[in-house]
Amino acid sequence: MTNENATVDTAASPAQPVVRTIGPGDVRDAIVKGIADFEAMPTHVVFLCLIYPIAMLVVARIYAGYDVLPLVFPLLTGYTLIGPLVAIGMYELSRRRERGLDISRKHAFDVIRFASIGAIARLSVLLMAIYFAWIGTAWALYRLNFGDAVPESILAFTLQIVTTPAGWALVFVGCGAGFIFATATFALSVVSFPMLVDRDIDVVTAVRTSVRAVAANPITMGIWAFIVASGLVIGSLPFFVGLAVVLPVLGHATWHLYRKVVEPSDLSVGQGGTGVTG
Repeated sequence: MTNENATVDTAASPAQPVVRTIGPGDVRDAIVKGIADFEAMPTHVVFLCLIYPIAMLVVARIYAGYDVLPLVFPLLTGYTLIGPLVAIGMYELSRRRERGLDISRKHAFDVIRFASIGAIARLSVLLMAIYFAWIGTAWALYRLNFGDAVPESILAFTLQIVTTPAGWALVFVGCGAGFIFATATFALSVVSFPMLVDRDIDVVTAVRTSVRAVAANPITMGIWAFIVASGLVIGSLPFFVGLAVVLPVLGHATWHLYRKVVEPSDLSVGQGGTGVTG
């Protein structure tokens, strides 16, 4: 598995963590470990409490008027952009279980006491800025193709999208823009958030390491990105209920993927190992 893979990281230095090369087998193992973490530390109730109020607001707003319909899909796909932020508590729980510490759900909030909380907050702001930029881009693309017209119904909006040249253009350009946003966000955050939970480092080092990890493992990280996106879509289909399981499992698995792709160091002991005890 990971220990058998060669380390390829010419950019590494004492200040820059070493990035390993990993393969599809490591992704599979990370998912298996993520599922095991979720079974040991089920947090679906917590995620239901977070997801359903938002879902209810969206549904209620749709039934009050269809003017928000063009933003429903961008809002849902935005999960892929802010997923690493949402799952940050799962990284901490997986870290604690890995170290044999207390794994009560309350420890998901221990990150607010970490030395790197400032860096975590700054990276969170960056992710939210990207998320709102994506929403703004999606709305601008809709207006570019359909003007200020408000859909008359869900069916009318669906037909508008799938049966008109303007709708096809919106789908094509929108998917292209979404891919760019998702790729950039994935490269910035897939490793950086779990690293900030694991180590007391600055946000620039965390982001650079994340980008280097993706650059060193483009195929493997592409597979992981596809799994994340597919899981979020599948979890959203049964009225969002599946996200209560998908989000924590992906969060735990992301932690284990981070542990495989970034070489451990003494910095990994500083935050959770001694700074926050069970």
